[in-house]
Amino acid sequence: MVINPSLSRLKLPPKPKFNPNSILPSKPSHRLLPHRGFPPLRSSVFQDQFPTGDARTTGDNGDDDGSYGEVNKIIGSRTVSTPVFNDDGSVSASIATEYLIEWKDGHEPSWVPASSIAADVVAEYETPWWTAAKKADAAAISSLLADESTTRDPDAEDSEGRTALHFAAGLGSEECVRVLAAAGADLEKKERAAGGLSALHVAAGYGRAGAVRVLVEAGADVGAVDGRGRTALEVAKEVLAATPKGNPAAFGRRMGLEGVIRELEKEVFEYAEVGKVVDVRGEGERREYLVEWRDGGEREWVKERWVAEDVVRDFEEGLEYGVAEKVVGRREGEEGEGVEYLVKWVDLEEATWEPAENVDAELVEEFERANGNGSPSTAAVAVVPVEEEEEEVPVQ
Repeated sequence: MVINPSLSRLKLPPKPKFNPNSILPSKPSHRLLPHRGFPPLRSSVFQDQFPTGDARTTGDNGDDDGSYGEVNKIIGSRTVSTPVFNDDGSVSASIATEYLIEWKDGHEPSWVPASSIAADVVAEYETPWWTAAKKADAAAISSLLADESTTRDPDAEDSEGRTALHFAAGLGSEECVRVLAAAGADLEKKERAAGGLSALHVAAGYGRAGAVRVLVEAGADVGAVDGRGRTALEVAKEVLAATPKGNPAAFGRRMGLEGVIRELEKEVFEYAEVGKVVDVRGEGERREYLVEWRDGGEREWVKERWVAEDVVRDFEEGLEYGVAEKVVGRREGEEGEGVEYLVKWVDLEEATWEPAENVDAELVEEFERANGNGSPSTAAVAVVPVEEEEEEVPVQ
């Protein structure tokens, strides 16, 4: 039986040698159905990145002479990127979609350009995936990925480069994000239409704190930038700044964005603790610091915005850092300068007197408790014999 014979016949290409492993595309697929499920954000900073409209293509099946085969179904897809050399000398990419066709006559499956396939055949393959994607239907996505009769690429793209993960992130479906991440979806994949946004950027811009948390747990890079050079944290802050205060309709959005900012700041600023800054390079937005990590990791160049202001300030003022082992003494500073503590350092032979603000609060508390004192502001002076020292360099 032939279903829609007028729309289901294609001219067969020469028989290729079929490799079953080639069903899975090496690059994300170029998919077709549009998204309609995102609530609009009334912000010029982060508009609705998923406009409505029918983006489906129609095939041109012509009646050229030659032998034709009847299409059974599409069992896979892939995106083919071809370099295009422009008149000005630049190189761009021409992106086209190909589908892996299963033929009714037993001809080995073969790749056929999307433009040569009828719209009904394409829709039969594409519609279930994008219907599930635009609803962030985790159960349907899971079922399609598990279907052994067809190959589903979790990184399949629509006509603007958006994947199911972009939709799940924008709708805030934590379950769907987990399903796609477990299936191997590319967490860093950037769409093409709205400025190179990753799923993390989309979740951040729509104030989906739960989706942000799941993406980060799955390994999404919080430092990755979009096409405008913004991190997800910066996107969330921009949208929050553009969202009106005191407007009941915007209250939920502000709460969501604030939750996103807390999640991302926790990851950015607690990811690693800087021991000290040892060098600097660049100016303005390109300014970077060479940092030494407290956990002993290899030194790295880090953008200025990711280094704590007090650490940068101390480096610029020429202050040195050391690792304190413990506090061994306490005294009142000269001329009302406040309390000073005698600190024993891990990497220095001699202990030094340091202002209270230069000493780790936990070490101070431990010292005061061991000496039976009250709060640091009222504690008695611990009598510790110390030799007079030469001029000191402030150490933190």
